Amino acid sequence: MNTHAPLFLSHGSPMTALEPREAGSFMQQLGEQIARRSGRPRALLLISAHTSARLPVLLAGARHQAIYDFGGFDPKLQTLRYDAPGAPALAGEVQALLGGAGIEVTQVDQGGLDHGIWVPLRYLYPEADIPVLPLAFVRTQSPAQQFALGAALSRLAEDGVQIIGSGSITHNLRRALMGGAAIDAPEIAPSAEFRQWMVERSEARDWDALLDYRRQAPHALDMHPTDEHLLPWYVAAGAGGREHAPRRIHQSLAYGCLGMDAYAFGPDAEAWEAV
Repeated sequence: MNTHAPLFLSHGSPMTALEPREAGSFMQQLGEQIARRSGRPRALLLISAHTSARLPVLLAGARHQAIYDFGGFDPKLQTLRYDAPGAPALAGEVQALLGGAGIEVTQVDQGGLDHGIWVPLRYLYPEADIPVLPLAFVRTQSPAQQFALGAALSRLAEDGVQIIGSGSITHNLRRALMGGAAIDAPEIAPSAEFRQWMVERSEARDWDALLDYRRQAPHALDMHPTDEHLLPWYVAAGAGGREHAPRRIHQSLAYGCLGMDAYAFGPDAEAWEAV
């Protein structure tokens, strides 16, 4: 099996499914880049900002459908589908790996993909023919705990599983959607400074700063009033390992402050094409 670099994707608002802009175009190309670099994954392990629980939970149903976990957006979104096979066999592997690391996890025999999963997957793998396993994370746990969760899963990346954390590199919806900004509004300074800090600290492998981002990053509480949209970044980073610098492989923006950046992790991250 080829190694599949763990990834973090910013999925933005649900409207990304209808208005792909730069991020959607990138994700389309990303699916092709994964195929060239690593081949077809045997399964996809997704950690989304919108699927969380009190303890880690694997959604191990045999089939998945898109869940429309939002309101107030274009009704056309309700017509989009993503009917994908589940990955119950992979759930057993994940449970064993996490249990071996002392991380309690349960699995349930049910499916469902929130928009943080099906929106990017419609671009990456439009045929919906690769098994998907969502892992509900604990949003009250720290970045360090999320990193440890990812580290326990790192072996999967070497065994044909594509690990994807889905969130947003900056995520203040009050600013982005309720402030009346146009989708192509110029970037506000706090967003630019936070995104650049993430790049610089990643290039330096400054894990102490990255794991303490809420105190050390500029405008952290403004860009992430709650941090569930950044926590999947740390799960993917943990799967890539401390010894490798995270690489930003895409940067774009919506509404002036909704960052759509993507990152690759692990030993091959530096060789990835930036789009």
